Amino acid sequence: MNNTMDKMSDFERKAEILKAISHPIRLCIVKGLIEEEGKNVTNIQNCLGAPQSIISQHLSKLKAAGIVKGERSGVEIKYYVINDYVKEIIRIMF
Repeated sequence: MNNTMDKMSDFERKAEILKAISHPIRLCIVKGLIEEEGKNVTNIQNCLGAPQSIISQHLSKLKAAGIVKGERSGVEIKYYVINDYVKEIIRIMF
């Protein structure tokens, strides 16, 4: 029984990750950060052509899901993909 519960928990965690990257903007953000680590919101905004507030909302969801992290560098925050499972998904997809 415990093994079944562990498997379901693993499926639930992976489903949450897939949900987090399922939005086109979040998928693009993650792919872009894998290709070029350490982008800030302005870099991401310029690449996507979306308002800064929208990018920040999507980054918040990715951070909450444990997919990206932000590191302060002076006055800016640079973002990095920290989830190896997500990196593998993106590599397979693209």
